[in-house]
Amino acid sequence: AKLHIPIAHVEAGLRSFNKNMPEEINRILTDHCSQWLFCPTQIAIDNLNKEGISSENIYLTGDIMYDSALYFAKKAENQSCILDKLKIISKEYILATIHRAENTDDPDRIRNIVNGLISVGGDVDLVLPLHPRTKIVLESLEMLEDLANAVQLIEPVGYLDMVMLEKNAKLIVTDSGGVQKEAFFYEVPCVTLRDETEWVELVDAGWNTLLKPVSKESVKNGILNQLGKKGQSISPYGTGDCANKILSLLNV
Repeated sequence: AKLHIPIAHVEAGLRSFNKNMPEEINRILTDHCSQWLFCPTQIAIDNLNKEGISSENIYLTGDIMYDSALYFAKKAENQSCILDKLKIISKEYILATIHRAENTDDPDRIRNIVNGLISVGGDVDLVLPLHPRTKIVLESLEMLEDLANAVQLIEPVGYLDMVMLEKNAKLIVTDSGGVQKEAFFYEVPCVTLRDETEWVELVDAGWNTLLKPVSKESVKNGILNQLGKKGQSISPYGTGDCANKILSLLNV
């Protein structure tokens, strides 16, 4: 910005309103020094307007991740063999991911999450690609073996395999921002192990449920209560043509 090079911000206007998240500071700073602000939702536009950013620079383009989800879903169907490899059946397992620092760096939260997943694993097949940071924490807390005995722990997977696991899960449990949206794109209900989310429209529509991990029981019950539930029919992220809209606005 100080070199007067124009900046375009894709996914502008997102806010968790939690400045302890490193992404939150980056979002705010980038939004305030960008010439083009490409917003995925109307809520993102509203956030920018509240911060006094000129509406002349704000564009509702839809979400670039929706473009990606539509494109790679077809590739994943043709190229991924992850379900056969893991010997799991479509819509008969829960997919879980845990990696965010607010969970892994808090011993009480990670214990509650893991003990809750162990309890769920006794009732439902659960697949957990294990993030390296999470693995280190669980080893230090001496919880890794108990978790491995209750759920199917696997190494981190590539994007196409992850798409297949998401598409075919009956429920997704995560603390990832991106996985929350991908769950919605593939019409899979989601439980988010966080205190807040940037994607509030998915909570409002019933596709996503925020679950603060205050105890093993709260995690287990929160997950099991969401099995079989679907949200409202909504289309908050556009029609899958975000990239073309951005190119057109940039006159590329």
